[in-house]
Amino acid sequence: MTLGFVRPARLDDVVEITRIQLTTWRVAYRRLLPEHILDQLDEDWITRRWREAIAEPPSPAHRVLVAVEQIDSPAPEPDARPESAYVVGFAASGPADDTALAPDEHHTALDKAFKATAAITDLLVEPRWGRRGHGSRLLAASVDLWRTDGFTTALAWTFADDRVTRRFLQSAGWAPDGASRSLDVDDLLIPQIRWHVSLEEASEDPVIGA
Repeated sequence: MTLGFVRPARLDDVVEITRIQLTTWRVAYRRLLPEHILDQLDEDWITRRWREAIAEPPSPAHRVLVAVEQIDSPAPEPDARPESAYVVGFAASGPADDTALAPDEHHTALDKAFKATAAITDLLVEPRWGRRGHGSRLLAASVDLWRTDGFTTALAWTFADDRVTRRFLQSAGWAPDGASRSLDVDDLLIPQIRWHVSLEEASEDPVIGA
């Protein structure tokens, strides 16, 4: 039997989170970002970033969650119950900050329009574990926590040409809010669009095979 669930990330998840990020970016974004940029991603820097995010978050509302797939296998003896649990994805979010803003938005918007807004910084599921609902569970768990924290809106940036993530968010009730920006990656401008969703709507949580 296979069981999927979400829990808060622990320090012993850091290596797996880093591996999943590197693997997923190099597979999912190979047509969006220059190959040499993906090959040169700094594993040590990414590992330090996740260790700090889990061990010393800036606030209680900054969270890293992991998706876990647990596989129970038949026990060879009556009293034994072998099982394997794999970290297969993760999500990171927190209160919206300057990184959530579009180029034409002033930072004072954080105290006004985005005062009660959460922002997703990362939501990734390793490709080989895709289509099992892990992305949906990560997003649903994040939404529950945002509502508990008092957020009324959530934001996320995606690459404009990332059709998989765009379909995922759209299926979950998110929509583009009209904001856009371009990331300068080795003199190549990569367009992004911003998505938003209301957390106040009394709607049933979607189930998406991500």
